[in-house]
Amino acid sequence: MLEANSTTQDLTLLQTLGLNHSLRSHLAGLDWPANTTAMRVVEVQRDRVQLLGAHQRACSARIAAELQQALRDEGQALAVGDWVLAGPDAFGEHWVRAQAPRLNALSRRNPEGLRQTLVANVDTALLVMGLDHDFNLARLDRYLVLTHAAGIASVVVLSKADRCAQVVQRLAEVQAHLRACREGPQAVLAVNGTQASARESLWPWLGAGQTLVLLGSSGAGKSTLTNSLCDAHLQGTGSVREDDSRGRHTTSVRSLHRAPCGACIIDTPGLRGLQLDVNRQELDEAFDDISGLAPQCRFRNCSHQDEPGCAVRDALSAARLKSYHKLQRELGREQRTPLQRQAQLSEWKSRSREARIRIKAKSGT
Repeated sequence: MLEANSTTQDLTLLQTLGLNHSLRSHLAGLDWPANTTAMRVVEVQRDRVQLLGAHQRACSARIAAELQQALRDEGQALAVGDWVLAGPDAFGEHWVRAQAPRLNALSRRNPEGLRQTLVANVDTALLVMGLDHDFNLARLDRYLVLTHAAGIASVVVLSKADRCAQVVQRLAEVQAHLRACREGPQAVLAVNGTQASARESLWPWLGAGQTLVLLGSSGAGKSTLTNSLCDAHLQGTGSVREDDSRGRHTTSVRSLHRAPCGACIIDTPGLRGLQLDVNRQELDEAFDDISGLAPQCRFRNCSHQDEPGCAVRDALSAARLKSYHKLQRELGREQRTPLQRQAQLSEWKSRSREARIRIKAKSGT
């Protein structure tokens, strides 16, 4: 049991690492191997994980073979934010022996279509979007679906406010884009990530023991904001190209850091490709502004495109509706069976042949 392996003081220190009551119950329910303690994964490497435990003692550990096999059988892997039981062997080498059940996890599909867990056990996601060429409402919609499906609260953070002369207009644009969402972000903020004022703006979400993850594209200012929140130079920051504001991957791995206020900050590399790991119901729930208005449409099977009497199209911005349709199409492609994909491919080939025949007929060749 947890109490048998940790002192009261240790438990207090673990709470500052994000060990809340629910996670503590999960840990207590595990079968604790001998000579192990509760620790949190702060970084995942190729064959090791970096752990942090009571008294802020960090260590590098390997994953026990039986745990690796169990995770592999479930199509899972340890992620930053996980809680584990780990301890040294007779030679002083640390091993992770068990993983506590997660309260939540942010996941995406990798290029092979397999689920990839990005981070686990998060309280709030800071969706960072630069007030430069990085500003993209369609990408923001995608991140909001990601966090909503995981049951994680979100805050939209518009970074680089010092470089934008239209901050008020941009804030209004995001708020108008999401105005009808009942389960949208908790707040939309504009900050200068290089200043302490950014920490003051985000103070309501920086309570001791809270875990925040920064999500956004490369060059959005996540590492700069992480440094400000942690009041230290933890992550290198890089410049962005002037023509499109694309940044280098200054953060190459996901990593958890402690902030002076007691919150845990997880910085992440930019996600240039974010293939969502959601189903149709989760997508509709994330777009609750559309699902809420749909019953008012004239036709029950309205697709909200060009049908007359569409209540959705009349009430929402074209950009918001475009995001929804695009994600619907992506989800439809991912859920097709191999036979359906083959039928679609045959149809495309048939159309291509017919087009070539028409072109030849017109040219007389």
